[in-house]
Amino acid sequence: MRFCIFAVLMASTLLAQMTKPKLPNEQWVSLFNGTDLTGWDKVGKEKWEVVDGAIHGQGITKDYGYLQTVGKYKDFHLALRFKCIGDGNSGVFFHTAFIPGTADVSQGLQFEIDQTPNQHTGGIYGDGRQWIVWPSPENEYVLHHDEWNDYLLKVESNHYVARLNGVTIIDFTDPTPKSFDGTIALQLHSGGKGNFSFKDINLRDLTVR
Repeated sequence: MRFCIFAVLMASTLLAQMTKPKLPNEQWVSLFNGTDLTGWDKVGKEKWEVVDGAIHGQGITKDYGYLQTVGKYKDFHLALRFKCIGDGNSGVFFHTAFIPGTADVSQGLQFEIDQTPNQHTGGIYGDGRQWIVWPSPENEYVLHHDEWNDYLLKVESNHYVARLNGVTIIDFTDPTPKSFDGTIALQLHSGGKGNFSFKDINLRDLTVR
């Protein structure tokens, strides 16, 4: 009898632990293990590898290249660090999909990364609409050249926020969104100049499933 009561109490405790909601700081999960590209898929022919605990992407052709998450995400907060090495253009895509067998984006927007002055790092581009929103002039020089930058990106329905090195670059509600779900993808722009590193990639999934 005592054993049965103990078993019931243990089962109740385990059930309570399983159903207990996570605190906000417990909802963040790492998307990069610092060792290999588990959880990511290469799209295109550009070079993606792990170097010194960071994802390093380098353009080796003149084409576009991407590294996308295996999972799809709708609403989320994404925190990462990136470094621009030399010239080139990159970005963090969301709600992404590709034409099968190609590196051609069929849907998705990107939070821009480009250390060239006035190239709108933190702005949003894509979905066949080109620039959706870009930083105000005073926010064009927040990016640190040849150093690690902190990027916090928020996607909640059609509301997008980008914070770069602690500064809110854009806070925008899209009146005509075209994509709503898809992968997250790191980009190497065409032209062969892409040379970027990414690390400390953490995600808080807000999607109601």
